[in-house]
Amino acid sequence: MAYEDVVYERSGPVARIWHNRPELRNAESSRLLDELDAALREAEADDSVRVIVLAGKGGHFSAGHDLKEGQAVRAGFCVEERWEFEEQYYFDYCLNILNCPKPTIAQVEGACIAGGFMVANMCDLLVAADDAFFADPVVHTMAVAAVEVLIHPWVLGARKAKEMLFTGQRLSVQEAHAAGMVNRVVPAAEIGQAVDELAARIAAAPPFTLKVLKKSLNRTFDIMGREAALRAHFDTHQLSHFSDEAAAAKADGVARSISRHKSGQSVGSRS
Repeated sequence: MAYEDVVYERSGPVARIWHNRPELRNAESSRLLDELDAALREAEADDSVRVIVLAGKGGHFSAGHDLKEGQAVRAGFCVEERWEFEEQYYFDYCLNILNCPKPTIAQVEGACIAGGFMVANMCDLLVAADDAFFADPVVHTMAVAAVEVLIHPWVLGARKAKEMLFTGQRLSVQEAHAAGMVNRVVPAAEIGQAVDELAARIAAAPPFTLKVLKKSLNRTFDIMGREAALRAHFDTHQLSHFSDEAAAAKADGVARSISRHKSGQSVGSRS
């Protein structure tokens, strides 16, 4: 299919799917997420693709959900409408990446914020540029219980995840690497080559063996309760949207709220 908000590229056995809204720091609109999911399925269905890379054009992975679209289109959603939309676009689409049968690599540069943090951390491996940073400031900016997919403790450990979420502060790439969330940190100018080399090494392995090994590794975490925990948090996240605190934050204005928490601690603005 033809894509507008993502770019789908093939290089030998590697498919690279780019967020392609660089003028908005790759804010994830509903169309972008639809196309990202469709591109993922295209790569899954292509037997010649052995590794899938998710990346972002323009020097940033993603600044998170497209809040302007949310305000314009979904501000008046009732509980049922919000639940249905977020379950499909934010939860199910993320789990499609997490459970993709082929190895996936997140290629992260610049901002990797909130919804972008969710998407990147659905991947099996994460390679980050030395200018990358991570944040989930929505507790402070929107009075909402983190993002929809609470992957944070599974990739960072409990204490670092709590520090990140409770404070709303940025997590540096060095901290993320030390916590084990990031596999490799490379100079920004070299990240494409570094990811290509890693993907080529993985692609050299027998594909069926990788498929069943990945399934076993994912099952290990699910036996530990990962997917059940993610689903439980999604319900909590939905409830928190309708608290008095969230209503006050909404009345204050999302843009002003984000700006107030900007000063080097959170994302800067998400579009």
